[in-house]
Amino acid sequence: MKEIKTAIMMLLVSTLICGGIYPVIVTGVGHAFFSGQASGSFISDTSDKFIGSSLIGQPFTDAKYFWSRPSMTPDFGYNPMASGGSNAGPTNPDYLQAVGDRIKVIRDSGVTGLIPADLVQASASGLDPHISQQAAFVQIPRVSKERGIKEDLLKQVIVKVTEGRQFGLLGDPRVNVLKLNLSLDRLSHER
Repeated sequence: MKEIKTAIMMLLVSTLICGGIYPVIVTGVGHAFFSGQASGSFISDTSDKFIGSSLIGQPFTDAKYFWSRPSMTPDFGYNPMASGGSNAGPTNPDYLQAVGDRIKVIRDSGVTGLIPADLVQASASGLDPHISQQAAFVQIPRVSKERGIKEDLLKQVIVKVTEGRQFGLLGDPRVNVLKLNLSLDRLSHER
């Protein structure tokens, strides 16, 4: 009987610490030191209306916008509740068909030459909000034509919103597509 009482007490104490005290402390520290990230890293448009998060990709299909990296959650549209990769290998016929379809869309939009992989392959989570600078640069002619903005100006906007390597050494420089498209909308309103 003594062992059962000890086990029940340990369960209650562990539940209180791990399920109550620890989450409250971590949440408090997160909001105190990283309030933007702890609140979802929301981004506002020109009218201060929340339109998305800098951490989750969004679909852009209009030709006047830079297109995001594809999501593996197409039925849910970048829904974090359905996050995950397809786990399809590079010889899987369905995977090859999906990539082929994406390449066709990119080619039909006027892109010639090499197509960066991040424009036709989804990330592991299917929610990546970033593309490479090269993926943004190959889309410049289409966006320039649709918006009537000079290509040099679009390159400057891309460079301006490009985020560096994480911690200065991990990964490659990347472009948050939502931030880039918002910058273009602001630029169009200013013109």
